[in-house]
Amino acid sequence: MGSKLSGKDLIKLGFPKINAINIALGQITRYRKREKKEQILLEARSVLLNPDQFLGHGTWGKVAEGLIKPVEVRLQQLRTQRVPFSVFGENEIDEVAKRQLYDALKLPISVQGALMPDAHSGYGLPIGGVLATDNAVIPFGVGVDIGCRMSLSIFDIPASYMKGKEFQLRNILKDNTAFGLTETQKTRTDHELFSRPEFQEIPILKSLKDKAYKQLGSSGSGNHFVEFGIVELVDAKPNWELGKGSYLAVLSHSGSRGLGANIAKHYSYLAIKQCPLPKHVQHLAWLDLDTHDGQEYWLAMNLAGDYAKACHDNIHQRLAKAIGKRPRLTIENHHNFAWKEVVGDKECIVHRKGATPASVGMLGIIPGSMTAKGFIVEGKGNIESINSASHGAGKQMSRGACKNSISKSEMSKILDSYQVELIGGSVDEAPMAYKDIEKVISLQQELVNVLGTFTPKIVRMDK
Repeated sequence: MGSKLSGKDLIKLGFPKINAINIALGQITRYRKREKKEQILLEARSVLLNPDQFLGHGTWGKVAEGLIKPVEVRLQQLRTQRVPFSVFGENEIDEVAKRQLYDALKLPISVQGALMPDAHSGYGLPIGGVLATDNAVIPFGVGVDIGCRMSLSIFDIPASYMKGKEFQLRNILKDNTAFGLTETQKTRTDHELFSRPEFQEIPILKSLKDKAYKQLGSSGSGNHFVEFGIVELVDAKPNWELGKGSYLAVLSHSGSRGLGANIAKHYSYLAIKQCPLPKHVQHLAWLDLDTHDGQEYWLAMNLAGDYAKACHDNIHQRLAKAIGKRPRLTIENHHNFAWKEVVGDKECIVHRKGATPASVGMLGIIPGSMTAKGFIVEGKGNIESINSASHGAGKQMSRGACKNSISKSEMSKILDSYQVELIGGSVDEAPMAYKDIEKVISLQQELVNVLGTFTPKIVRMDK
């Protein structure tokens, strides 16, 4: 920009001396600082004269909102009473996780809550926490890895196929998956998702598009994985192309990569700024869905969720091509997301942070650990759990505790005894770091029916 634009320039244009000036300077500095001052002032004048026409605009929407109906920033107080809630598997859940949910239940926007049996403490909402709110979305209630999800592809190939093919399948995994911050797929593929208007109209998304394109079809670090294993279907639906039996399958767990992480960082910062709360619950700050930032986050979150699905689809397509077969059945679900759903008789925003959607007839996959079965489930639509179930076995040891008490050789011995091969991975994800999945599933019999299991055999994770 030729010379730096100041508040005085905007006042000269006729901007009232209100917060809209600070908003405008913030937006211009963040998104338009390389452009000519004259052009910016020309646009600013148009916004001032017709703010209604700029509502929802990427750069100027927030300024228009500041001129018409400014967001009211005031210290929010917690209620003295909690809204209704249910805890499943109470004895398996640590006190910190329970306290985090109890705090969330006192937010003035909360309607109903639930805690799943795999729950443990997190940032903002506990992991395994479900919270229904009134017309507001909590970025840390969705989580940093927006759209983190499971995807299971089942092939019409008998489980016995794996015997003697381990070397071949190991190489297929190595050649067709990419993990962590630096690895990307060697051959890039385009996706219709990248032509979505959000990538053009929302400035933060515009800046993340190249990164998202590069990371398509890759997986994160930590507990994210892609693995070959054996599915045992004990029940089969009439519309499935597969009956009861044992089959070769691929299971993946990952989310929206750098795209989702940056969206979470950006909008959680805005939420904390706009929604001051008592210090111990500040990470439960929310965005009102009637505001510019609330609407923008909702669009960005949904895009990140679709991107996470696109990443899984890409991985599964590559693996299916390498095997030379198309999957006959795919079961997939988000477990870090927010949905518009009716709770009681009211449309709410339902946050599931580490929880599987489980409305009536909805299919999902709840993984165990590297040596424990995962479960293919069908939701029962339990209103007390807000149509939710657990998202896994749940951690019983922190990363630090794993590093201090489990050795690599000890982990290798356990994997060998279960005939599981691990490529990459670390002691953070050792089987003993997790709760007993059989027990966790038994504690949610009123939430889901079990239709089958998935047993991991060749697992790939970040190094």
